[in-house]
Amino acid sequence: MEYRRLGRSGLKVSALSLGSWVTFGKQVDLNDAKTLLKTAYDSGVNFFDNAEGYEAGESEKIMGDAINALGLPRDTFAVSSKVFWGGDKPTQLGLSAKHVRDACDAALRRLKVDYLDLFFCHRPDVDTPIEETVRAMHQLVMQGKIVYWGTSEWNAQQITEAHAIARQEHLTPPTMEQPQYNMFNRDKVEGEYRPIYEQYGLGTTIWSPLASGILTGKYLDGIP
Repeated sequence: MEYRRLGRSGLKVSALSLGSWVTFGKQVDLNDAKTLLKTAYDSGVNFFDNAEGYEAGESEKIMGDAINALGLPRDTFAVSSKVFWGGDKPTQLGLSAKHVRDACDAALRRLKVDYLDLFFCHRPDVDTPIEETVRAMHQLVMQGKIVYWGTSEWNAQQITEAHAIARQEHLTPPTMEQPQYNMFNRDKVEGEYRPIYEQYGLGTTIWSPLASGILTGKYLDGIP
């Protein structure tokens, strides 16, 4: 397995990760999850990706139960969660300081870990000032609940603003962005983000590298 630094951070994650979107809690039960995680872990995968919005938290519960059952040493893997879609109530959505804190605490319980290695803002929130979100993430870092925080599907201007606020207010800046990146979706990663890779040391952990399976060819003859 090849391992790469996550942006300018010192964290080295496997070039391939195991994510649980639309699988864990829907198509994958605990027994299958244990098999998948063990196979990935034994092959050198050290990064497991999740989110509060995946099957309304059930995905994190299954991943947490599987990791716990396998007894994986906590210092040998990195696990992530994401905050944005936590429920239907106004306080369960977006990137307000309250929801960021609540979502982190809930993810820790579901994943059965003491801290998250990576915590992503799952989407930009036009109703919450970026400074509020940056400060909320910084507080989680200071509390030891998360190690690195980042964004998902933010544009370069929003990421730049987050870095500027962090620098001005002496807060922890975002380390990574998780965009969609595959042969059909290349512009943001290869074009829009290009200036901020060197300027801020932006790291990326992509989603849907196979375009939800389309690039495998398995849908050429219909839905299996």
